[in-house]
Parts: sequence; C-alpha cells; structure tokens
Amino acid sequence: MSDTSTFARLRDSDIWWSFRSSPITVIAAVVTAVYFAGAILAPWVAPYDPFDVKSLNLMDAFTPPAWAEGGDAKHLLGTDNQGRDVLSAILYGSRVSLMIGLAAIVLSVTTGVLLGLMAGFRGGWTEAVVMRLADIQLTVPAILIALTLDGVARVVLPKNVHDEIAIWVLVLSIGFAYWPQFARVTRATTLAEKNKDYVNAARIIGVPGARIALAHVLPNAWGPVLVIATIELALAIIAEASLSYLGVGMPATQPSLGTLIRIGNAFLFSGEWWIAIFPALALVILSLAVNLLGDWLRDALNPKLR
Repeated sequence: MSDTSTFARLRDSDIWWSFRSSPITVIAAVVTAVYFAGAILAPWVAPYDPFDVKSLNLMDAFTPPAWAEGGDAKHLLGTDNQGRDVLSAILYGSRVSLMIGLAAIVLSVTTGVLLGLMAGFRGGWTEAVVMRLADIQLTVPAILIALTLDGVARVVLPKNVHDEIAIWVLVLSIGFAYWPQFARVTRATTLAEKNKDYVNAARIIGVPGARIALAHVLPNAWGPVLVIATIELALAIIAEASLSYLGVGMPATQPSLGTLIRIGNAFLFSGEWWIAIFPALALVILSLAVNLLGDWLRDALNPKLR
C-alpha cells in the first residue's frame, strides 16, 4: 500500500510533470539511459571484445563503416588500425569514461560537501581556510589541476604500475579538481539553515553538533548539490576524454572515448575518418544529454520557476 501511495505521489509531483512535459528532457533521459545500459552490458551486447587480442585480425584493420564502399556488415561502424570493431570499442570506452566520471563526481561531492558543511557550520578560521582554498583552486582551470596531479603520479610511480592504476589516478585527479563548487554551495545552504529554529531546538536538547549538521542541515543542501553533480558529471567525462586525448589518461590497451579519439586522430586526414568521428560523436551526444538533464533538474528544483 505504501509503495502504491509513494508511486502516486511521484506521479502527481511537480517534478514528474515537469519531466514528462519536456520532450527534450525525456529524449536526454532516454539517451543517457541507453549509454549507461550499453556501458554496463558491454560484455554482452558488444559484437566483439576489443580487449581480446586473440580475436583481433590485422587483415580487418581500416575497414570502413558497413554502408561505405568496402565496408563489412560484421563491423557496422568499421574497424580501427588494429582491426578492433569501432562500435564495440565505443561501448567499452563509454564504460570506462562513465566509470571514471561517476567515481570522480562521487569523490568531489563527498569532499566538497563535507568541507562546505564543516566550514558553514563551524565558521571562524575553519571557514576561512576552507573557502580560501576553494577560491584559490577555482582560479586554476580544472584540466590544469588534473594534468598536474596526473603528472606527479607518473613521476612518482613506475610506468607499469601507473598503467595498471591509471583509472584511479584519473579519478583522484578529476575528483580533486571539482570539489570547490560543491563546498561553496553546501556552505551557503548551511549558513542559511544553521540559525533556524529547528537547529536551535536541536542544540537546546543536547544533540551533538556533528549529528545536527549531518542529519538536519545536510538534507537541505542535497537539491543544489544534485543539480551541480549532474552538470559536473558531463564536465568530468569531458575532462577524462581531454586527458586521454593528450596522452596522459587511459593507456591504449584500456580505451576510453578520449583514447579512441586520440588514436583515430592520427588517421583522420588519411581517409579513415570513422576511427575518430564516431567516438567523438558518442562523447558529444553523451555530454549533451547529461547537460540537458542537469539544466532540467536545476529548473525543476527551483520553486521560483514552477
């Protein structure tokens, strides 16, 4: 019964009405869902396994898309310089890109929200230190911070070790670059909430400050944080692609969308355009869909725009 009433409330909510009344948002949600489903189910839905060296055939290298002259129906989007199926590589590459983007945003949200909550709730020198660090970091482009951290990891770690943990190096680099936005939003919400009556009442009855901050103040910050996280997810995916394109991200043996674009770029002007164009289109469509969802969520959670 409770599940039915919950579903009925969701169906009659302003957010659901806003979602279904926006065709662009519905399309963006479907596209995003398809990407996530394709990434999760890549080992089962991909026509080939681009990581299986035994299945690769160099004689299939540079095969055009199926509809082009010289194309093969077995490779819908063609093959790359190693004979890997481009469609399969995109599915596996999307998996890597989405994994890095999601993990980086989780790290950014956790770090930024906790620091912003602590800064807003405690105030004083804690707030000054945290917010000045955030202000300093915001003056430096996120991609430059990620490049710096990745470069330090490459100097400190042996190459074989770095290649093995490249995905986690990227997660730390990108995640550290985006925490200030979450810290500033959480601090602003905390400052607006911490002097309200329900917080003062909790203090009077002896509820510990940490519990007040986490159980009572923090839930009021989740709306803005969720909006920023959705938009920052697209930026994190683009940041990963940029790092991989520059050759400091994922190795060629573990292709992400950025790695595939970098590999294809070497053959772009020799006529094998599909190796770079299709991964690039996949990246653009994914980023656009996630951004559109973030824009809708921002408007849907803003009571002034309802």
